[in-house]
Amino acid sequence: MSKKDKLLTKFLELPPKKNLTFNELDSLLVSCGFVKIEGSGSAVKFYHQEKDILINLHKPHPSNILKVYLIKQIRTKLLEVCNG
Repeated sequence: MSKKDKLLTKFLELPPKKNLTFNELDSLLVSCGFVKIEGSGSAVKFYHQEKDILINLHKPHPSNILKVYLIKQIRTKLLEVCNG
């Protein structure tokens, strides 16, 4: 199982894990074909040109752990891009 597959499995689990990090999300989205676009401050966008999908979010701070609601929102986009 590749690193991408392991990360995808972690992000698609239900109920969502509470210890997923922004770095893991960043790595997974880039491996699924998203381009990372840094904004000002903690703003960041991930864009998938082929599927025309844009994910807007803010890097979590002060810790690197993602909020569960954010994982739930990203889950549907991951299913569309990485499994499709």
